[in-house]
Amino acid sequence: MRIIFMGTPEFAVASLAALLDAGLDVVAVVTAPDKPAGRGQKLHQSAVKQHALLKGLPVLQPEKLRDTGFLAELRALKADLQVVVAFRMLPEVVWDMPPRGTVNLHASLLPQYRGAAPINHAIINGETESGVTTFLLQHEIDTGHILFAEPVAIGPNDTAGDLHDRLMAVGAELLVRTVNAIASGTAEPVPQRNLVTDGELKHAPKIFKEDCLIDWNQSVVTVHNLIRGLSPYPTAYTVLHGKTLKLFEVEKDETPPQYQPGAFYTDGKSFLKFACSDGYIVVKTLQLEGKKRMDIIEFLKGYRF
Repeated sequence: MRIIFMGTPEFAVASLAALLDAGLDVVAVVTAPDKPAGRGQKLHQSAVKQHALLKGLPVLQPEKLRDTGFLAELRALKADLQVVVAFRMLPEVVWDMPPRGTVNLHASLLPQYRGAAPINHAIINGETESGVTTFLLQHEIDTGHILFAEPVAIGPNDTAGDLHDRLMAVGAELLVRTVNAIASGTAEPVPQRNLVTDGELKHAPKIFKEDCLIDWNQSVVTVHNLIRGLSPYPTAYTVLHGKTLKLFEVEKDETPPQYQPGAFYTDGKSFLKFACSDGYIVVKTLQLEGKKRMDIIEFLKGYRF
């Protein structure tokens, strides 16, 4: 089969690499346009574009997916199948183009956690299991017929970054399995409605800055899950002496607090704790506004309370 791959960030690179390593015929890659980044605002290529160029693959970078020129290029490639991993929402004119359809890899066990941030929300909600799913695109986002799924355990202290890396690797393997099944005619799509139980569907909408502000009135477990679910990005934060303080790595101390929620407690040398409603969050790695990321001992050496 002739395959067009669509993706942008590092998460998608593992899948592209796995398809190529499996000897599958990727005829072109579609990714985001180069964007200015950093202090010099130099144009930055997406991780997928960098890998595609390294492998000598043609790269398309449309500003608009409905652009007639882009659609003509896409048709000229005569793909049998399109594969999408961490890319933007496709219009029907694109996802319905190849005769074998368009397959998407999603970082959750669908139909749970449809949306833009499934990895973050799974940890924020205290889940002990997530996974990856391949499905065929259709009109409503993340609702297409499921092809394959693979569960992945979530540890009690895993961050979104930890889960991201595991799902990235497992997802790449699952995608190769999916494409081979489509090629051999053994794939059996299952409607998601067949998998919906009496339980509530949980969603994974895009996360905004206001969602990252820590509410210290909540339980220590809830705050701990929020912090690890937003680490390393977009990062949970609080305010310390009028400045934003991002928290990356923390531990739970479930000792009944002697301070009001949000109050901090430190010896100025080795530890910094914030009181929650029923315990403390012990900070291990943090970043104060205007400073670099550092561990707590390094931070306390230079900070005057």
